[in-house]
Amino acid sequence: MSDGEPTDTATIQKRPLFGATADEARAWLAAVGHKPYRLKQIHQWAFHRRPKSFADMTDLPLDLRNKLDAEWDLFATRVAYRGVADDGTDKLLLRCRDGRNVECVLMADGPRRTVCVSTQVGCAMGCVFCASGLKGVERSLTAAETFDQVLQAQQLLPPGESVTHIVVMGMGESLANLDNLLVALDRVCSPDDGLGMSQRRVTISTVGLPAKIRKLAEQDRQYRLAVSLHAPTEELRDQLVPVNEKIGLTAVMEAADDYFRATGRRVTYEYVMLGGVNDRPRHATALGRLLKGRKAHVNLIPYNPVAGLPFVRPEPEDVRRFQATVQDFGVAVTVRRTKGRAIDAACGQLRRRYESAAEGAAAVVAIDS
Repeated sequence: MSDGEPTDTATIQKRPLFGATADEARAWLAAVGHKPYRLKQIHQWAFHRRPKSFADMTDLPLDLRNKLDAEWDLFATRVAYRGVADDGTDKLLLRCRDGRNVECVLMADGPRRTVCVSTQVGCAMGCVFCASGLKGVERSLTAAETFDQVLQAQQLLPPGESVTHIVVMGMGESLANLDNLLVALDRVCSPDDGLGMSQRRVTISTVGLPAKIRKLAEQDRQYRLAVSLHAPTEELRDQLVPVNEKIGLTAVMEAADDYFRATGRRVTYEYVMLGGVNDRPRHATALGRLLKGRKAHVNLIPYNPVAGLPFVRPEPEDVRRFQATVQDFGVAVTVRRTKGRAIDAACGQLRRRYESAAEGAAAVVAIDS
């Protein structure tokens, strides 16, 4: 198999179908006496016809459906919880085969259907305002688990609609799991064995791992790069993104410049705005100076408060002033419209609430017993 399973799933015999390469799946079909073209039928079902199991694939021979069900799982995860916001945002908490939980979000905006996927259970980067890393990182996701988030999101859409964009901005540091991520995205973008999505509709977000940014630039892909900047100076970034102490803002910017030179793709800089912390006029001026002359786009993200953390959402007027100041330096700036606040749509929030509730229930059971 091309996609290694977590080490503590040895007791599970079925394999996730999309943990195999297309060639491996065709070889299996031949071994059980079926033609390679059956794989295309399976893909059509999985990607476009919303099956819940192999049994739903009614134009496949019954014996093939039974063999598929005996040896493979259609999904690499199962839905543990689904939340739907008034604005149409869906958030899924997905249970992995080893019992760990990971999040993905499906957002609708006009004709766009964007899924935000995770690459790790937890996160090791330690951004002080983020819920994803409060427990550290437990492990990286397999390629099948990453791809499965897109497949699960596709299941939520009505027939005739499809996921149109992917942002790799969920739980975890994307580039810390680059190899598995590329396998998953290559399947998503494959016109023959995947969803056929354009690579230009995929954005990969990173806190800034210079060596991995350069490795991504060498892959001959058209994916967009987004750097989670969050601060315009070394001192402030050290406080908000502790891993910056080992990396350095200068090194991150140089790697992003190299990515632009190698790919020609404009780099986006994500900037979570924390009220009273990094949203002051001096911060906007420093950010404008940092990015002036670069082919860059800034995405300002007003903070979604996390229970237990001391940060607050910036005032709307502060956001508008910040945007205008950076634009005065000739830098393109947009403000992300907040979606899904009522369903804990910010990274790591739903997992944290769900697991805290489960731990509390377990404690009650233990006391009562």
